[in-house]
Amino acid sequence: MMDLTEHELSSDTLYDGGLFKVKRDVVRLPNDNTSHRIYVTHPGAVVIVPILANGHIVLERQYRYALREAFIELPAGKIDANEAPLHTGQRELLEETGYTGTDWVKLGLQHPCIGYSNEVIHTYLARGLTAGAHQRDPDETLEVFELSFSACMDMIKNGEITDGKTIIALFLAEKYLLDHGN
Repeated sequence: MMDLTEHELSSDTLYDGGLFKVKRDVVRLPNDNTSHRIYVTHPGAVVIVPILANGHIVLERQYRYALREAFIELPAGKIDANEAPLHTGQRELLEETGYTGTDWVKLGLQHPCIGYSNEVIHTYLARGLTAGAHQRDPDETLEVFELSFSACMDMIKNGEITDGKTIIALFLAEKYLLDHGN
């Protein structure tokens, strides 16, 4: 296969907003020409598919300011510095929903914005759930509810669930559950 690697020659930070940084790099292309690459750096995230004993999925409805709309999503959150993705998933599930899980399976990862960001989202399935009190940040307001797996899949088909990480995570979970007879 052809080597398509682009090599960084220089890098500048155009904006540092804490969570996100916007970078501009000069790169050497495989054909020996140079070009600019502008991209967003991201610490990474985790999305969790929490499955209750009755087979229902724990979901959230949350307002997303950038799109000025409330979305139905799975619990998710960013990875803190030096934090393992599994720990992030366990922490975020508790913080956002109040649930803890005893059985965690890594389903895979996804790169949601390959054209302009280095973000990686790790995907986990969580079972053995126990309800408790959520531990949301003061700036987090969301509604937690549960739906059957088939209702979730219908909502994807009907355009009611449009969040990419949620759609991919539900499809990964569906495949895992079919392959493992659960």
